[in-house]
Amino acid sequence: MKNILIPIDFSRDSMNALGHSVNLANNLGANLRLIHVRKNKDYDQPFVIEGTDSSYGKTVEDFCRGIVATYRKDYMAKGSFDFVVTRNKIYKGIIDQAAKDNTDIIMMGTHGVSGFEEFWLGSNSYRVVSKAPCPVWTVRHGFKQKTLKKIVVPIDAHRETRHKLPFTTELAKTIGAEIHVVDVRSTNRTDIKKRLAKYADQAVNFVKERGVKTIRDSKYGSNIADVTISYAVHVGADLISIVSNQKGTPSKMHLSTTAQQMVNHSPIPILSIQPTF
Repeated sequence: MKNILIPIDFSRDSMNALGHSVNLANNLGANLRLIHVRKNKDYDQPFVIEGTDSSYGKTVEDFCRGIVATYRKDYMAKGSFDFVVTRNKIYKGIIDQAAKDNTDIIMMGTHGVSGFEEFWLGSNSYRVVSKAPCPVWTVRHGFKQKTLKKIVVPIDAHRETRHKLPFTTELAKTIGAEIHVVDVRSTNRTDIKKRLAKYADQAVNFVKERGVKTIRDSKYGSNIADVTISYAVHVGADLISIVSNQKGTPSKMHLSTTAQQMVNHSPIPILSIQPTF
């Protein structure tokens, strides 16, 4: 896990994500790259630093350069820390850059300005999460930066639910976090309970075999996303790791309903990982 990509639109949400990225990079020894995607090839929205008038006329590149200089003092990973500015549809610019850089994690705020709000709430919502070539870590503004100590891994009745384990376990082992494997269900059907127990037990064994502390639990409720979030809040988790997509061809992959609810409503950061088939 050596490359982290952070989409920046200069909103407080994206800047908060940048702060989390610096902290994560320090723990992983990773490189950081900011990306700003211009939506219009002929015009940049003017940016003004509050309380001054000296920043009128600054370019996007000037602002990115200043951000890197400001945050570099907190960056201890001794890798590269730079930025790139591209022109494209926002989600496509992010995805293309991630593929080009062999990015390991995209870290981004869930809302913002200059297109992110439209991106998350509009008809093309979730395209970064559902189509990115790597895991996507989404964080809401207001979640305080802290050491990653507890990761919740919900296990549901879908076969691909376990596909998030290799990446999540490697992350936990590198940072020294514990993993909470919790099977979550919205039914008391015997066959579902047996399947969940099997999947969860397999997950626990996988994590333990790799030397990561594991806690096993089981939760029931009418909504899987709500049950998972409530559990994560209760145990003081720092991250929830989910499989983002439902099964389908690459061109038709889409976020599951549960994944959408998790990204939308969780106050705790979400790590969305595409399944492999």
